[in-house]
Amino acid sequence: MSKPTDSHSPRAEVSETGLVKALGSWDALFVGFGAMIGFGWIVLTSGWLQSAGTLGAMLAFAAGGVIMIFVGLVYSELVAAMPFAGGEHNYLLRGMGPRAAVFGSWAITGGYISVVMFEAVAIPQTVEYIFPNLSQIYLWNFAGSDVYLTWALVGSAAALIIGLINIRGIKTASLVQTFVVSFLLIVGLLLIFGTAVGAEPSNAQPLFTGGVPGMIAVLVAVPFLFVGFDVIPQSAEEVKVPPRRIGALVVVSVLMAIVWYLLIIFTSSMAIPSSDLANYELVTADALAILLGHEIWGTIVIAGGLAGIITSWNAFLIGASRLMFSMARARMIPLWFGKLHPKYRTPSNAVIFISALAFIAPFLGSGMLGWIVDAGSPAIIIAYFMVSVVFLVLRKKEPRMDRPMRVGGRGNAGGTVIGVLSVILTALLLFIYIPVTPWSAQLGWPSWVMFGAWMLLGIYYLARLPGGIKPGENAEDQLIAAVKAKRGER
Repeated sequence: MSKPTDSHSPRAEVSETGLVKALGSWDALFVGFGAMIGFGWIVLTSGWLQSAGTLGAMLAFAAGGVIMIFVGLVYSELVAAMPFAGGEHNYLLRGMGPRAAVFGSWAITGGYISVVMFEAVAIPQTVEYIFPNLSQIYLWNFAGSDVYLTWALVGSAAALIIGLINIRGIKTASLVQTFVVSFLLIVGLLLIFGTAVGAEPSNAQPLFTGGVPGMIAVLVAVPFLFVGFDVIPQSAEEVKVPPRRIGALVVVSVLMAIVWYLLIIFTSSMAIPSSDLANYELVTADALAILLGHEIWGTIVIAGGLAGIITSWNAFLIGASRLMFSMARARMIPLWFGKLHPKYRTPSNAVIFISALAFIAPFLGSGMLGWIVDAGSPAIIIAYFMVSVVFLVLRKKEPRMDRPMRVGGRGNAGGTVIGVLSVILTALLLFIYIPVTPWSAQLGWPSWVMFGAWMLLGIYYLARLPGGIKPGENAEDQLIAAVKAKRGER
């Protein structure tokens, strides 16, 4: 239910929690798709092709995309049934209770923040491609990379600007998102055109290399690169379209991302021989320059990379801040994170906290990029697995719950199959991160420290919650009342 307000605009509407309903269908779709198209397609494509070969890398991404389609279907039903800010927070609270909700929500919040920090480090690295003399005034060496003041300040300044955009309101942030995603789509069309006129099919050889371990090496990046469709559920309370359509937008955004990444791998492989890939730092940009015969085209792709950084950064700042807002509103984490800006009706304190982490990240150097990816990916998959489980739990416990978008058809069988497959596939993906097989991802100890520290903080918040609150539609109200009683609040 919503009500009129004059807090930001005479015609603005806000939800019962005070968030402004300002996003249309295209706004929400571009938030989700833009979140998934960050900077990885610029800097990581060479590694994918070298690890698995052209077809091997494409198959790994297709397999990862199939997993994300099943997860997206699960999310689509849940967000249509519960179109509230915080996504996972609401589903887990209703199906599993407060402690599971804290654990899963805190995990994916950490994953979102890791993406924001990644983009803050990636943006000066991209700018340096255009301005080679960017690195001036040496500060220190961290994680094997030299850090320069001018280089770091580019990322920190971006953190301030994007933070301010998000504080001013989700409509402002979504307008930026729509403009920048549109430019990205133009870059995609240029890559298709370049392949059509300048491709050399023999460059795509070898189609496979590295065997199963090579494909696994590509697959482990999928959670980090595809995370983002679930930002749509985080902002559902600010979307002014029917709940069923919100669910459909989740699935469409995943399909768009799959096509994008397959396009990037294919076009890059057609431009540069595999034996030369190691000589190129930003393969996708160099690929278009080679295909169309001029360096200016590579610069345009780099501009697309900058656009991808902004869309991903912007979307995950929206998602993480709404999750923290929802958890704070339910008294799971400090109430400070749930404060809304008095004029713009945005969770300004949460935005400030996340932006402060992004401001610091560039001063740790580009060596942090790999650590951040590896630390964030398992946290994301934990949340996807838990949401897949709660989908099945709610199908069983609340068969008559209003589901404007019921995946798998009217009966229960189709939806159950989708839910079971999502549980199995996300469990297998999570298993990849456990170092027990020769094919497991080899995460460095700094990544495990970052992941462990974040999850321990979540467990601390979990342990402080009062007990005896059962899952259900009114679980959040009961939790708030119990916390207030425990703390002696009225």
